[in-house]
Amino acid sequence: MSDLDTVIAGGHVLLPDGVHLVDLGLVDGKVAGVYAPGTAPDAAETIDASGKTVLPGIVDIHFHVRAPAYPERGTVLSETRAAAAGGVTTLFEMPISKPCCSTPEELARRRDHFTEHAVIDFALYAAPGDLTEASRDKMMELGCIAWKIFTTPSPPGRSDEFEGLAFPDETDQLRALQLLAGTGLPIVVHAESAALLAHYEAAASMLDPADAATHGKSRPAICESVAVAKLLAMNMTAQAKLHIAHVTSAETVQVLRGFAGTSDFTAETCPQYLFTTEDDVARAGIYGKVNPPIRQQSDQDALWQAIEDGVINHVTTDHAPFAKAEKQAAEGNFLAAPPGVPGIEFMLPAMLDAVAQGRLSLKRAHDLICANGARRYGIYPQKGALLPGSVADVTIVDLNGQTVISADTLHTHAHEVAHLFEGRCLQGKIERTILKGRTVYCDGTVMGPQGAGAYVTPGLRT
Repeated sequence: MSDLDTVIAGGHVLLPDGVHLVDLGLVDGKVAGVYAPGTAPDAAETIDASGKTVLPGIVDIHFHVRAPAYPERGTVLSETRAAAAGGVTTLFEMPISKPCCSTPEELARRRDHFTEHAVIDFALYAAPGDLTEASRDKMMELGCIAWKIFTTPSPPGRSDEFEGLAFPDETDQLRALQLLAGTGLPIVVHAESAALLAHYEAAASMLDPADAATHGKSRPAICESVAVAKLLAMNMTAQAKLHIAHVTSAETVQVLRGFAGTSDFTAETCPQYLFTTEDDVARAGIYGKVNPPIRQQSDQDALWQAIEDGVINHVTTDHAPFAKAEKQAAEGNFLAAPPGVPGIEFMLPAMLDAVAQGRLSLKRAHDLICANGARRYGIYPQKGALLPGSVADVTIVDLNGQTVISADTLHTHAHEVAHLFEGRCLQGKIERTILKGRTVYCDGTVMGPQGAGAYVTPGLRT
């Protein structure tokens, strides 16, 4: 009888202190040990990783599928299959659903739905709902990974999806921060000023809706930077564990720098802001629309500088699939088009390409899209590391391979609306994704079964 279930042999393994040529042993869904080449105990299976790089499975802390609502946009099954193909072994699902995940009942319903269908592990955000301690405490008992709020109003016709999530009034924002501060869980905020959005959206209504620049003018950087500045000022009082979602602009980077050290806050950006500009949106048309908008090259440069300086320490997908018919219905109208792009299969290859271009080290790239998030949300080193006792979530990549983003090969249900990244040739290729010791994706094929994913809670409680 073999001592190990699997040995991943001959690969360059990313450990917390850097990359090492070692063998990795897996048993019972966990990492059993790290061994000098050729010295691992006998295993039932050996995976030859010669010439490849072995990473801890990616943890994406900002993801949308909205299930069980809107199956035409994608399902838990389709989008977790896409995540597996993207090297992601754990995703954190945002609370925009129908109805909003802002009550204990809806949180439990979504947990059960994801448990039945997910191919990879998942965690669930909760919205603070009625801002009562009773509701807050019950959702914590149910294992929500963190909290999410918007500083913008509910979009027209979608009030049930944002009930208890959208708090455009600053008094309510402060109440939410103070209510949640003592939970110890991160509070993620989509930060844009409601008042300024109303002002600029009214002005943009007079512009050409087919022009990509019109979307940017309807939600300029000042809407983001003002909202972030107010939140950070409020958090000096609330002292919550704050996290600013999808930073897009040089202005907001300056705000983050200015508030450094005033409270416990972190910030993220996304591949669409790091690897594309408004010019790419113009080429993609309404299929490239996201909120907040993709901006100019100078903003992209500021985001990369913020990563280099440690002002931004997280990169997330903000994966948001829409049905082709929904996008097509708004063809030529950036103001009416639904905002969001599918990005779960783009993030890791794009970051590997950045490593190949010398923008950042492999360890820094992995920290940004995995380990830092696992630490911030309290699931490290069980997730986000390959150490004895860690969950055996592994992503094997070929740094010398290439990934071409194509609708023909993407696994997301929204592959037909992935125009923003279509045709990109990236240095780096995902070869295999392993969840708890079992291969769920290999060489273009997703083989993880429906229901294989587990519900991840703070501290990995079960």
